[in-house]
Amino acid sequence: MSQESNEKNEKKGFWGSALSKLKTALSKTREAVVDPVAGDSAAAIQSIAPAAHESSMPKAQSVGMAAPEANAFTQENVSTKIINRALVIDDDYLEDLEDKLIRADLGLATVDTLMKHLRQYSKSKNWTHQDIQNFLKDEFSKILAAAPSHKLDLKDNQLNVILIVGVNGTGKTTSIGKLCNRLRSMNKKVLIAAGDTFRAAAESQLEIWAERSNCDLLRLPNGSDPGAVVYQAIKKAKDENYNILVIDTAGRLHNKANLMAELGKIQSVINKNASEANFEALLVLDASTGQNGIQQARVFSETCPLTGVILTKLDGTAKGGVVFSIANELKIPVKLIGLGEKIDDLQDFQPELFIEALFD
Repeated sequence: MSQESNEKNEKKGFWGSALSKLKTALSKTREAVVDPVAGDSAAAIQSIAPAAHESSMPKAQSVGMAAPEANAFTQENVSTKIINRALVIDDDYLEDLEDKLIRADLGLATVDTLMKHLRQYSKSKNWTHQDIQNFLKDEFSKILAAAPSHKLDLKDNQLNVILIVGVNGTGKTTSIGKLCNRLRSMNKKVLIAAGDTFRAAAESQLEIWAERSNCDLLRLPNGSDPGAVVYQAIKKAKDENYNILVIDTAGRLHNKANLMAELGKIQSVINKNASEANFEALLVLDASTGQNGIQQARVFSETCPLTGVILTKLDGTAKGGVVFSIANELKIPVKLIGLGEKIDDLQDFQPELFIEALFD
């Protein structure tokens, strides 16, 4: 097998064939974030192409005589010329690009930093569309690299506690099921704590996912104190030597003080009874909510120490730029992303592959 083939296989990692899947999932985000860099290049291609094609055709020597075969012409050739053509990076261009990046949900603070750097680095230079793309690619890579580790932190030979939080409708229960399925595929002994005791439907859904992922589930009667569920789950996990305890919590609006206070009590139970455990607190965010997700993360982080984000529904939105806002403004790493509805569609977030899929 060639070195190139080996490198491609290594890139796939947990993604399986998912570099292509990620490209598909990011198609709308690419249109919003990367394509605007080319400005009016698409229109330029359309206007230049016919002329280029016409000029490449030798004229017939007389009426009725067939013209010799034309030189090869492809839109790709014209596209390459356009993207390598020098730009006029003036205030109008910069303002238009800034507006498009903001609408792609990169966030005001992140876009402001990008534009300052762009003005600085492009000054007095004959930059092309390709230069702008390379600049953004480098800046995005730096933003993601500045956040803490994107890897899910799991330790051997000790209990790992993973607390899952989020507002209703983000795909929290589904993400738990997919995560547990993946942990079981790693031969981990997994216990799920049904901490959402307010909705019987939530516990029923979790029971279905526990069966599908071959994980054990601890639940108490509806209406029980969530703190009691967590306490019993920690005790069971310790007594029966589980590798991982995944704790579900009630979906709560980040602006409801009483529900956020309850989450604080759950955190206290964990701190008191599993202080020696390796701890992850993952916030489930719906990518389509864009900047509203940033506000959710800010408020949740005030109540429990968030260590990462599970970003769901990335395949149906143009707002994947929120990944950069989360890393840049909150310094919280995205650790897992949802690329579809199948049980194995929750994947590791790999910054290098994300950037490659966005710009390729």
